[in-house]
Amino acid sequence: MKKPLNHPDRGAAVLVAITGGSGSGKSWLTRALKRRLGRRAGVMSLDDFYQDLADRPAAERDRVNFDEPRAIDWELFGRCLAQIRRGEPTLLPRYDFATHTRKRRPQIWRPRPVVLIDGLWLLRRPELRRLYDLMVYVDCPEAVRLARRVTRDGVERGRSRASVLRQWRAQVKPMHDRHVAPQSRRADVVVTPESFNDSLATLGKIVEKLMAIREANE
Repeated sequence: MKKPLNHPDRGAAVLVAITGGSGSGKSWLTRALKRRLGRRAGVMSLDDFYQDLADRPAAERDRVNFDEPRAIDWELFGRCLAQIRRGEPTLLPRYDFATHTRKRRPQIWRPRPVVLIDGLWLLRRPELRRLYDLMVYVDCPEAVRLARRVTRDGVERGRSRASVLRQWRAQVKPMHDRHVAPQSRRADVVVTPESFNDSLATLGKIVEKLMAIREANE
């Protein structure tokens, strides 16, 4: 651990940031850790904080680079994250990737002792890193990430393999190299596909320790 846990406020949540490239397995790791921790843990995704493009024509929305950090509403994310860390209920946006707009009804967030956050660029901003108690980077080979992206976009978004490959070369790979990969230097723990099972056990123990410290500070 790079920093001690310090929760001065009663009821503050333990925040675990899980980041990595598209198709790296960060969502899988988040879900697996959630199953291990059970009802004590809640999950939120940076994906729900993409900018609402409802005011733009559909053709213009499709040209937006969603693999660039500026596509995120960072002000809203930071505000929600601070409330969640304080153990407060809040409203979280929900994003519709088919239309690139926010859904009308937000998600009602109810406080949890542990919050697992999944996203591409969670460790880039210093003001957000200060809020996390544990920072995890999932490091996965490019070939594996690409294969998973092709499968996901084909099944969930009805895209052709050719269109996914074009986007990968034009946007996903250069944005990963520039904005995602450097975050590994900020992480407390780096997970690889070969170490997933061992890392899951290790992360579970770390989070349990953080929870114990949290409870002692109350």
